[in-house]
Amino acid sequence: DHQKADWVGIHELICQLLVPTTMSLPAPLSEKERKHHTEQLLKRQKLILGLAHSRAQQLVLEGKPKEALPAALCALRFSTQVHGSDAVQLVPAYLTLAEVSRDSGDLQQAFRYLCQSQWIVLNTPGCSVALQALLHHHLGLFCAAKGSFVQALHHLSHEIYLTSSMLGPRCVEASGGYFHMAKVYFQQNKLEVADSLYAKV
Repeated sequence: DHQKADWVGIHELICQLLVPTTMSLPAPLSEKERKHHTEQLLKRQKLILGLAHSRAQQLVLEGKPKEALPAALCALRFSTQVHGSDAVQLVPAYLTLAEVSRDSGDLQQAFRYLCQSQWIVLNTPGCSVALQALLHHHLGLFCAAKGSFVQALHHLSHEIYLTSSMLGPRCVEASGGYFHMAKVYFQQNKLEVADSLYAKV
């Protein structure tokens, strides 16, 4: 089952691309040859990273968290190789892993990935508003999943604030935050508030 999930999730897509990333350099090489090899390796790693991240997102949207997990882990691995272990570029991979874990019912693991994402964002001066909004989106959904409705509303409203400050108060991108806030109010049986938010969406 694990091998099948790995194959369907990502390995089938990147199998041939992986081979050159694991080969050792023939010796001796000139400085120019080494530089060329390093550039080609970086290009290949970025390509694999992009494919893995896209595949993980696709499988999450299709409601297949089990198949999405290998692709999300692959995206994190190559993102770490390309950008380093504490780079802000790792946050999308961590957030995807948090979403996969949450959808699989493993809230404890989702919490770990979210903590790692939050730590990186807080320690990145000038972190983009879009990435901060995305983090609050995932924190809001996580809190809603564990029944912490007050915290969920806090994070989702912060997502809406950040998105609106970036794109304007009536931007369509904020509709996701309003929609999830409406769901949280609906879960609390606050139907009038939920209806007004659905109308806003």
